[in-house]
Amino acid sequence: MERIAVLADVHGVLPALEAVLGEPEVQRADLVVLAGDIASGPMPVQTLDVLTGLGDRVVWVRGNADRELVEMVRGTYDEEPPDAVSPWAAEQLRADQVELLAGLPLTVTIGDVLFCHATPRDDVEMVLVDSPISRWAQVFSGLPEEVRTVVCGHTHMPYARQVDRRQVVNAGSVGMPYGAPGPTWAHLSENGVQLRHTPIDAAKAADRIVSESTYPGRTEWVEEYLLHTYSDTEALEAFRPRAEG
Repeated sequence: MERIAVLADVHGVLPALEAVLGEPEVQRADLVVLAGDIASGPMPVQTLDVLTGLGDRVVWVRGNADRELVEMVRGTYDEEPPDAVSPWAAEQLRADQVELLAGLPLTVTIGDVLFCHATPRDDVEMVLVDSPISRWAQVFSGLPEEVRTVVCGHTHMPYARQVDRRQVVNAGSVGMPYGAPGPTWAHLSENGVQLRHTPIDAAKAADRIVSESTYPGRTEWVEEYLLHTYSDTEALEAFRPRAEG
């Protein structure tokens, strides 16, 4: 099996991304799979440039925030923006970056592992670590039998569990982790799936974003998402109504 590093929900947080990319296991990985929600955050252009610079090692998967950025640029997004930073991030993207995000696939399958952002059938559908088997059966309906592992992101909380003889792995979030501070990601190899955590100096990362980003709300953003971490309990309670199907 190839060595695969899975990075989900970077959300344009370049200092966190660079810390993860510096991890030895990520540097040695044959592939780096980006499990969606890549650029929507305070440093979108720089984040995409770093990732495209990695070349063919990178496998891109679409997240809901990636789709929404494209829709905002093209004037087809007709909902209330999910946050204040996404419309700003959409305005920053170059034309080539918009085209890149517009062409991303909903899922990618490598061997018997399927990579997606939220679920294999939808980029915004919510399913949680403690969702009942009946809910998992819904979101996995139509999934090929040969897919034995599903790796996702979306909820920003890492976990690994069994669902009717399939393994489900959430890689957590590089840029906006919930539950514990610091980027989380996943590593797949012949030794199985391992959840990883990369310590960062949150204060230094916040200072860098404030100095290098031009997002008007960057000071408030780093206060909420870098210098503070929502607990897994808070996040699960907030997400639960959306995860009931």
